[in-house]
Amino acid sequence: MKLVANKVAIVTGAARGIGEGIALKLAEQGA
Repeated sequence: MKLVANKVAIVTGAARGIGEGIALKLAEQGA
């Protein structure tokens, strides 16, 4: 079940570190 599919997610600090990991996982889930 993809809870973030077809949603918009704004991740600040997504260039590196935890923010990057979160952004990548959200993208994998279809956000």
